[in-house]
Amino acid sequence: MTHLFIILQAQSDGIASLVSSLLPFILIIAVFYFLILRPQQKRQKERAKLLEGVKKGDKIITSGGIHGTVEGVEDDSVLVKIADNVKVKMDKAAIGTIVGLTDQGKK
Repeated sequence: MTHLFIILQAQSDGIASLVSSLLPFILIIAVFYFLILRPQQKRQKERAKLLEGVKKGDKIITSGGIHGTVEGVEDDSVLVKIADNVKVKMDKAAIGTIVGLTDQGKK
C-alpha cells in the first residue's frame, strides 16, 4: 500500500512541475491576446463598418493620399471624383478615411 502512495505522490509532483513550467507560457499567450490580438480585431471590425457605410457624396482620403468625393458605390469598388471631369474607380479597401459627409436628402 505504501508503494502505491509513493507512485501517486511522484505522479502528482510531476503534474505540479509540468503546470509550473507551462504557467509562464500561458501568461505570455494571455497577455499577447489582450494587448495585441483583441484590439486589432476591434479595429478591423470598425474599418469594415466604415467601408460598408460609404455612400455617394462622402468626401474621402484614400490610403495613397488622394482627396475626392464618392460619385458611385458598387460591391467592392467606388467611383471617386478627384477633379473636374476626372473620376477614378478604385477598390473600397483603398479608402483611408471619410473626412466629410454631404447633406444629401436634407433641405
